[in-house]
Amino acid sequence: MQPFESRQARSPKPVALDDRARDNIRFIRETMERAGSFTAVPGWGGIAMGITALGAAMIASRQSSQFAWLLTWIVEAAIAIAIAVWTTYSKAREAGTTLFSGPGRRFVYSFAPPLFVGVLMTLLLARIGSLEEVAGVWLLLYGTAVVTGGAFSIRIVPLMGLCFMVIGTVALFCPTVWGNVFLASGFGGLHIVFGGVIARKYGG
Repeated sequence: MQPFESRQARSPKPVALDDRARDNIRFIRETMERAGSFTAVPGWGGIAMGITALGAAMIASRQSSQFAWLLTWIVEAAIAIAIAVWTTYSKAREAGTTLFSGPGRRFVYSFAPPLFVGVLMTLLLARIGSLEEVAGVWLLLYGTAVVTGGAFSIRIVPLMGLCFMVIGTVALFCPTVWGNVFLASGFGGLHIVFGGVIARKYGG
């Protein structure tokens, strides 16, 4: 029979209770952060949306009427929405989540209302014949949508939304003939820049 001291020397050193508690709290916090964030924002999808927006800006700049100019950008908006939905769905599926999970649902519900207001404002501006203000309104409300939806996503998303809001605010107080340039800078340039960062740091 071995001495008591020998058996005690080989027994594992007990883990301090406060160290174990800190580890458990850290694990719970990280798990909650992952569960509470919608991480399926598509980087490559953003780049694709930016490229199509630059193409739309070139086409729109050649239109001879405001209605044709607006129609060009409406078609681009439809294309961008299709790209965003498909790439977000694909990224969420690869991550094993859905667009209507807890974080995804909160993202969509926060993102959609400003876009709905944008549609109403576009109809109003078209009715009163003030399409020159569309560029600033679209950029400002899209930025608002990205900020509110981004509150439930990765940190870079709200930052992108703030940049859209800044460009939209400037567009509202600049000569209306610059509207196409602002739309290209926002929906084209910002989507490409932030999409590249998201694709590199957060995958896809």
